[in-house]
Amino acid sequence: MQWVSSIRKWSVVGALVAAWLPSAHAAPEVVKDVLGRSVRVDLPAKRVLLGFYFEDYMAIGGEKAFDKVVGLSREAWEGWRPANWALFAAHRPSLKELPDVGEVEAQTFSVEKALVLKPDVVVLAEWQYKGLGPDVKRLEDAGVPVVVVDYNMELPANHYASTLLLGRIAGDQKRAQKIADEYKTAIDQVQSRIAAAKLPKPRFYVEFGNKGPAEYSFSYGKGMWGPLGALAGGENIAAPFVEWYGPMNPEKVLAAQPEVVFIAGTESTRNTASMLMGQGVAPEQSVQRLQGFAQRPGWSALPAVRDKRVYGIYQGASRSVLDYTMVQFMAKALYPSLFKDIDPQANYLNFYKRYLPVQAKGSFAQGM
Repeated sequence: MQWVSSIRKWSVVGALVAAWLPSAHAAPEVVKDVLGRSVRVDLPAKRVLLGFYFEDYMAIGGEKAFDKVVGLSREAWEGWRPANWALFAAHRPSLKELPDVGEVEAQTFSVEKALVLKPDVVVLAEWQYKGLGPDVKRLEDAGVPVVVVDYNMELPANHYASTLLLGRIAGDQKRAQKIADEYKTAIDQVQSRIAAAKLPKPRFYVEFGNKGPAEYSFSYGKGMWGPLGALAGGENIAAPFVEWYGPMNPEKVLAAQPEVVFIAGTESTRNTASMLMGQGVAPEQSVQRLQGFAQRPGWSALPAVRDKRVYGIYQGASRSVLDYTMVQFMAKALYPSLFKDIDPQANYLNFYKRYLPVQAKGSFAQGM
């Protein structure tokens, strides 16, 4: 597979860089980010500005890595995953004091605020880099290197490379290599079992349940849950109709007759009818919300609803190095007989125990 060869290439690069670094003292290095851009950065970085992937950065670099974080796009953490933010902020109150530079998607990102912080490096998600457009050049013209990483596209090669790159920036390449290898092993296991079984691909539908049952929200094509479901061996009914993300016509969902349905949710209660998943969410809350979606007009005729194969997944567990646990969960939902020995939610919680300073509690992968 193409991404395997990419991973091998990145493994060699990571090993060479590790050999070049004589100590933990910062020294100028030229790195290649996931867009293939050559960027000169002092590594390990002493002043880091994070645009996204906050949890990943802490897991890969250890909590100590946040001692060097001088600012972040707070809305992308606190606003999108409020209970997760509260969990980390309760453990590490200094997070609340970190300067907020604004958020790209909301068009509030401020180059001026970023420059005041005098970062050694700005770490952006690929979609943030594209969204900032000419503002990236303003940062670079001011002498601030910008490094792009990517977990949103759900390409295993990008996950692997981004993990190693974050490890270099944070100064813990050994830890990064371990996490990257665990990710690759988990994905390989899922795909090898499915390939060996030679079963027909089940049709699946996935939707972000932030608008509740009354209104169809985003489904996914090439990004996030679309490729995650493909890694899990499913046939995405949205692929012919949704390029990246957007709502599907309800009639097309009914016509496609999905055998498995996934509704993604967060802890946010801004919409009282939205799908609830994540930190602090009780399983019975998730089940109740799932039942609301299953009662949509016409859904009683869907194979997924008839067979009670409607599942809740945590939106915050996508676009992350630990979303291999969501691939495991989706694969288990799609091919129950092949993954009886795997407990995806336990694996998600164990990742926290091994790599993060807080304990996750709640519903992250839930059936009806």
